[in-house]
Amino acid sequence: MPSRTTASNETAVMEESPPMLPGLQFNEPLSWRAGKPIAVAELLRRLQALSKQMRAMEQDENDRDSFTRVAKELASPNLLAHKDRGIRAWTACCLVDILRLCAPDAPYTGQQLKDIFNMLITSILPALADPSNAYNQQHLYVLTSLAQVKSIVLLTDIQDSEKLTTNLFATFFDILAGSNKSCTGDQLGKSVEFQMTAILIIIVDESASLPPEVIDVVVAQFLRIDLHLMDGISGKSKKNAVDERQSTLVLKELPPSYNMAKTICNTCPEKMARHVSQYFNDIIVDSSAASGRKESTKRRRFSEDMDNSDMEVTLGPTEEDLRELRKVHQLLRELWRACPAVLQNVIPQLETELSAENVHLRLLATEAFGDIISGIGAAGSPPPPILNPASYPYVTLSDIQELTSTQNVLTKPSSPQPFSQAYPQAYNSFLSRNHDKSPAIRAAWTTGISRILTTSAGGVGLSQQEEEGLMKDLARMLADADEKVRVAAVRALGTFNLRDIVLKLGAIGGVDKAGSVLGVLSDRVRDRKHSVRMEAMTVLGRLWGVAVGEILTSEEQVIATLGSVPSKILDTYFTNDLDIHALLDHVVFEQLLPLNFPPGKSKAVKLTNGSAYKAKESQSNGDMDTEDIDPDKIRTERILLLVKDLDERAKKVFYAVQGRQLMLARIVTAYLQRCEEYNGGVMDRDEKDIKAHMAKLIENLARGFPDSSKFSEHLWKFAKMHDRRAYQLIRFCMAPESDYRTVVKAIKEFTKRIEQSTSASQDMLSSLMTLLYRVSALIYNRSHVPAIMEFSRIGERHNLTGTAHEMLRDISTRTPEVLKAQVQEICKYLQDEAPSGKRSSDSGAVDNLKACASFANRFEKEVPKDRKFVQAMISFALHGFPPEAAKHAVTVLMTASDKKEFLARELVQKCIKGFEYGLEGFISRLAALSQLMLLAAEQTNHESDAVSEIAIEKILLQARTSLNEPPDGYVWSNTVDEECEAKCWALKILVNRVRSHEDPDTITEVADPVYGVLSKLIKQNGEILPSKGTLPSHKPRLRLLAARLCLKLCTKKTTDAFLSPKIFNQLAVVAQDPVLAVRSSFLQRLKKYVSSSKLPQRFYTIPFLFAFEPSQSLRSDTTTWIRSRANFLYNLRSEQPKSKVGMVMESVFARLLSLLAHHPDYASNTEDLVDFTRYILFYLHAVATEENLSLIYHIAQRVKQSRDAIIPSSEMDDNLYHLSDLAQLTIRKFEEAHNWNIQILPGKATLPRSLFTEIKDHAEALNIAEKNYLPEGVEESVEALVKSSMKAARSQGKKRRSDGDQDGENGRESKKVKSLPIRKGSSSKEKKPRSTTTRTTKPLKKSKARKSDESEAAMPAGERRRSGRVRSGEGAYKERGDEEDDEEMVEGVAEWTYTNEEGEEVADEQDGGGDDDDEEGEEGNEDEDEDEDEVGENEEAAQEDVSPSPQPKSSSSKGKKTSRARKGARRTSRI
Repeated sequence: MPSRTTASNETAVMEESPPMLPGLQFNEPLSWRAGKPIAVAELLRRLQALSKQMRAMEQDENDRDSFTRVAKELASPNLLAHKDRGIRAWTACCLVDILRLCAPDAPYTGQQLKDIFNMLITSILPALADPSNAYNQQHLYVLTSLAQVKSIVLLTDIQDSEKLTTNLFATFFDILAGSNKSCTGDQLGKSVEFQMTAILIIIVDESASLPPEVIDVVVAQFLRIDLHLMDGISGKSKKNAVDERQSTLVLKELPPSYNMAKTICNTCPEKMARHVSQYFNDIIVDSSAASGRKESTKRRRFSEDMDNSDMEVTLGPTEEDLRELRKVHQLLRELWRACPAVLQNVIPQLETELSAENVHLRLLATEAFGDIISGIGAAGSPPPPILNPASYPYVTLSDIQELTSTQNVLTKPSSPQPFSQAYPQAYNSFLSRNHDKSPAIRAAWTTGISRILTTSAGGVGLSQQEEEGLMKDLARMLADADEKVRVAAVRALGTFNLRDIVLKLGAIGGVDKAGSVLGVLSDRVRDRKHSVRMEAMTVLGRLWGVAVGEILTSEEQVIATLGSVPSKILDTYFTNDLDIHALLDHVVFEQLLPLNFPPGKSKAVKLTNGSAYKAKESQSNGDMDTEDIDPDKIRTERILLLVKDLDERAKKVFYAVQGRQLMLARIVTAYLQRCEEYNGGVMDRDEKDIKAHMAKLIENLARGFPDSSKFSEHLWKFAKMHDRRAYQLIRFCMAPESDYRTVVKAIKEFTKRIEQSTSASQDMLSSLMTLLYRVSALIYNRSHVPAIMEFSRIGERHNLTGTAHEMLRDISTRTPEVLKAQVQEICKYLQDEAPSGKRSSDSGAVDNLKACASFANRFEKEVPKDRKFVQAMISFALHGFPPEAAKHAVTVLMTASDKKEFLARELVQKCIKGFEYGLEGFISRLAALSQLMLLAAEQTNHESDAVSEIAIEKILLQARTSLNEPPDGYVWSNTVDEECEAKCWALKILVNRVRSHEDPDTITEVADPVYGVLSKLIKQNGEILPSKGTLPSHKPRLRLLAARLCLKLCTKKTTDAFLSPKIFNQLAVVAQDPVLAVRSSFLQRLKKYVSSSKLPQRFYTIPFLFAFEPSQSLRSDTTTWIRSRANFLYNLRSEQPKSKVGMVMESVFARLLSLLAHHPDYASNTEDLVDFTRYILFYLHAVATEENLSLIYHIAQRVKQSRDAIIPSSEMDDNLYHLSDLAQLTIRKFEEAHNWNIQILPGKATLPRSLFTEIKDHAEALNIAEKNYLPEGVEESVEALVKSSMKAARSQGKKRRSDGDQDGENGRESKKVKSLPIRKGSSSKEKKPRSTTTRTTKPLKKSKARKSDESEAAMPAGERRRSGRVRSGEGAYKERGDEEDDEEMVEGVAEWTYTNEEGEEVADEQDGGGDDDDEEGEEGNEDEDEDEDEVGENEEAAQEDVSPSPQPKSSSSKGKKTSRARKGARRTSRI
């Protein structure tokens, strides 16, 4: 039984039915029959009740069958299309709950699902855009349910759901695109964005394919950060179109729609990559196909930067196609930033565009790759750094780093991964575009790599190898053959900030390093294209202006990188290109030294030492301390810094520009006066004369400006405007008395008046501004002088003291007028700093003394004359240090004092009394005596014996330092000891005595011994002691000083006559001294005197001896100077046709041949004659033109018709005849090389009688003329030499025109220029008697390439074309005036007579009469500031120093003076 009971129980359990699941309890109807609708309120109540009940139900715990009726009723059209928003909202809530509770099988047919999703997508979800909607909670519930339950996936199962899918994507993106600014101002929550993103990700992930319109909508979101590109994007609704008035708005953060698209792409990379690839492929293929179609009826427009080489045979895409392509490539940039994984199939497509035939496609691909690698998106590159050279406080490297870290997130370059590693093949293909045949593509590529460098490849960094490679490529692009590429490269460098310039580009070399990026950039300032020059000079100037602050703080890396920029810019002045000169004016005063620096208004000013203060508060409180800002001092500090870092050439330019300002100011002053007389073209009288004067002035002014005809037109137009206020403003700018603020205000007002004038054009304003920059006192003015003086005294930071002294010297020489306001301060300073026997003077006092002396020469009444000041000057004269201080103190006393005679006698007595070598202040006494000899000759003559004894017996003829070196040594030393300095001042004493001597009866007795001393020093290489005990380090300085003193003596006609041709030839050989410093300094002084027309014309011969100059820079400078003088004389001849001065360079050829005939290295063998051909070629390259070559050839012929007058001998005559034939041969070969034609001149040029004499025997003259004196083999060697010189000249000309001394414009390294051949000379000990026979010599050796000019400083004599061999026995006699000889050569009028064998005269039909009576104006005594030990000298600063006129001498004292002069002459002759 028990068993049965158990079995029956189990059976009962098995037969028991499963428990019933809870079902939906809602049983109210939701549908109605037609015509009997349920009231809205009731229907809302029912729907709310249903929704509340279903929300509480779980998915797996309910009876699904209980939802069947409700599901059917909810899907009825009555509810889905109900007009009430609330009904639709609650219906949607119920529907999503049905889908949730019945998942995964929805209780609907496909069509019902389509209707449901249509209602959700078109009605419910778009309402999310308005958070203030009354049913917003219901809308959010629907959104959340679709996302969390993922019931949205049912949309992918609906047939023909592409439209719904597209609408869903467009709706969501439109909602988020406008979420920042809804109608009520309420913003959508982040949860909405999150839920929407989740829904779209589900659709992308579950869909087998997406409609193209969906991809359009998604990718379009990446362009929302660029408002300019949004117009016309596919899938973008009109209501979101960009307002034209909002085009300047900049987004500060990524838009929500952008973030949603980014999340979709990053979450579904594989599927999106396939869709995005197809998207780009469709657009690119369509556009590429369009590029192959020929344009028959539609007119194509091409980009302006495409040249003819870019126009392919196959027509490119239309403008519409290009717009689409640009949009697509812009999208690629942003996709790489946001989701690079979706581009895995697109990058290879983009790579193929790099090799496309069509230029437009290659260009777009090149630009896109550059930005992609740089991490630059659709918003564009970050704004370029603000490089304001006028900013103050100065910019520092740390400031730039802070600014970089605060960039806008939209424009901040950002690359998610290194492109070069992700796509190495595409990266290499991009790099290969630097060799593209299209300049436009190379330019775009250059911009791209510059962005890669500045952004560090989008922030991911570059390897050292990659960075160096890109910088080398950038350097090559700077030297590209095409102008547009070079301009693009320069502009690209302008986008670098100071930190990148210094730390990145500066790491491989600054502007001084050849081949580096900055080095090639500095070469571009000499580019042959003006557009490149302008960009390069502006960028370099701006960079230096921004880096001034770091340079002032002695930041070594910044100095090494950019310190030489001003030198590179100013050095372009030597190109003699007027366009460059005009550009230089603008760069100097707009970039290097901006007019508005420092800015006038500043809330806080940071000092160089790091302290800061609020300017306005300090000024208002009136408690500004010594560290308060002084704009003039800040500006002066910048000027001094600029000058301090200039090299010698650039420094010459800087000071020459200041001299040009004074010269042009005088011309413009005259022009303004003529403008007032011109009266706008309405004149009452002298109309013809006024117009003629105006035309002459305008012509002179316009000659120094580019496009002189246009500049002349602008000056005439300005004169016709007759703006008197403008005239006055220009005068304010030019006045030395104006302060800086006055000058700048005048410039600004002048600019404004011209701009507002109806008759003035922009070109006219540009021309007038260039003129205004040149004539304005922007550097030397009243505002800057006090600050310069302060820097010169205090010795402030950055070692600007020396530069301040240098500038103060230049100011005192050029424009002492600006010192008027400070002269009392200067004098007071000198009184306080006066030395004594126990107290030495300040080393900076010498510049103040020179300034005071220069000022006294012009404004002697302004100088104090009180006893204390006079005593201070006497103290400086006796104890001043350096000795130049004593010299300037004597000048002040002899110029401004009322008791000149008394003071002169007193000073002479004090100087000679108890004088002994080595005593305190003995060199200062010598300097004082030297100046007294010049300025107070009458008073010093009473003590001439004592002065001469001091100079000769106690100084010159003494060797106080034991000789520890070989006596024939010849070494340059940069330092000067006391003994050498004393001998230099002793020589000046002797020379100044000759300069100040006025009695023509005794001048010979005074001058001859002095010339003998100078000649001996020159001839014996600085040796003057009979014992040969002069130190080797003294000899070069003494020889140099002797040569320069000879030049100084020759600046007076009376003393020039004593320089015989023999001494002149010895003097000329100083140009080939073994020491570079001697050659350079001698040449500088020679050019200074010749340029200012102080020396006779024969001195033009000496520079031609630099044909064998080993220093390339010195030789180049000499060539440039000769050409400049030749051009100047040619212009002078064209202006004054009757003037004889214009033929100087041609007539000097005869003197050159005479000088070469007496050259110590001359020999008549083939090798030496070919060597001497280089002198003739050097002359021809610098002087010869097609117009004057016939005259030069004629002069060479005339030399063969004469004898030597310097050393009458057959040997010297043969030398002349050899050189004459050699010159004629060289000229003929030179003529053939140029395809010129030598004409036969009708007259006969006359040779200088001091150098040449006539041949009396006519038959002998004919024999000489018919005989060829050249040995065999010379003609072939000369022809080869001429050809090689022509080739070198052409290549050097191209190099000069393009970029100076660096790489050529095509980026290829230029061939190395062979070093100049150095003539091998022989020493004086090996000198043998000259002979006309050919001697055996070694072949000519070519020198190795020069390493530096300094390496020539101590070159042995044997390696130079010079020799110490000078014939002895020359006498100091008065030769015939060179002016007369030169005039005869020009006129061709000397009468020579010939005799036959019987001694009868034979007439020469071509001879004529002559006139030798032309006299030069007598020069007064002048005292020039000579630092005889200074090698570098400003050749442009050729000015006349003013000294007091010689005092009239009574006849009663003439006899005494004569006797004293003779005694002094006898004492001098003892040397």
